[in-house]
Amino acid sequence: MRPLLFACAVTLAVGPAAARPISELTADAVNNHVLPGYKRLAERSQVLADVAQSDCVSGSPQLRAAYGDAFDAWVGVSHLRFGPSERDDRAYALAFWPDSRAVTPKTLAAMIASEDDIAQNPDDYADVSIAARGFYALEFLLYDDTIAVAGTDAYRCTLIRTVTGDIAALTDAIEDDWTGSYADQLLNPSPDGIYHTEEEAAQEMFKAVSTGLEFVGDTRLGRPLGTFDRPRASRAEARRSGRSARHVELSLAALRDLATRLAGDDAALATNLTNAFDRAQSRAEQLDDPVFAGVDDPMTRFEIEVVQQNVSAIRTVVRNELGPKLGVIAGFNALDGD
Repeated sequence: MRPLLFACAVTLAVGPAAARPISELTADAVNNHVLPGYKRLAERSQVLADVAQSDCVSGSPQLRAAYGDAFDAWVGVSHLRFGPSERDDRAYALAFWPDSRAVTPKTLAAMIASEDDIAQNPDDYADVSIAARGFYALEFLLYDDTIAVAGTDAYRCTLIRTVTGDIAALTDAIEDDWTGSYADQLLNPSPDGIYHTEEEAAQEMFKAVSTGLEFVGDTRLGRPLGTFDRPRASRAEARRSGRSARHVELSLAALRDLATRLAGDDAALATNLTNAFDRAQSRAEQLDDPVFAGVDDPMTRFEIEVVQQNVSAIRTVVRNELGPKLGVIAGFNALDGD
């Protein structure tokens, strides 16, 4: 079963026109947010694959540093869940999380135990379960107390090299598709194209912001928070590598950049977005709890809940002010079933 990720019902509505044409706002977002983000991801992923070829030891500082850089780049574009990243399930292959049934460690353990030959070639590896691919699978191979020492050193080395090579191939394919034709189709809507109007293109950008914020609040923060009576620290994202809070901070920074570009020269909206993001980012940076281990402590839990509330406040500004500016109304209930 696939993890529940970004989904949001969006409908067009008549709204006040932007001071700058909507097409210019979309072009700014694509040229200065989307394309540089995917370029950075492809470059850092290739560096990761290259490092793994020369140093495939799980505890290697160089390998872990390259992994962190590439993972940072993924988080910076992880809200852009449309187009090339969705083709052939590439985004799922790069980021299979949440994994509520622990499929990733089970799949990796079985492969290591049998020394499955499919790990010998990155091209063949594209046929394995997405649970054994991407950044979260690699986290187990580099940081998990069980998986990182399972089997033989030689096979784990091969598997690490193959997983990193697969990541590089996936990210390169996404960037190629964006620069090859997809960006042009987004920037030049036509009756026969993927996007028929400039409003539809703007809607795609807006949806990336709104659903990205929803994922931060409800999943990146919401999963470990659980309920007051039943907190779930073990459900925090990338906790083995100590990256849970970092992903919240990186996501907010990326979403802020995209939202601000879509706000254009609307000074009032820009101020409201700035204030809302400042509050959320400041509180996130002050947490001093990298893996949300304190969700079962009332005081620490309160601080994490405040960040979640601040993210909700950003969503309100985006929904009530940015949406109407772009002529878009978002229906936020796809993730909570309402």
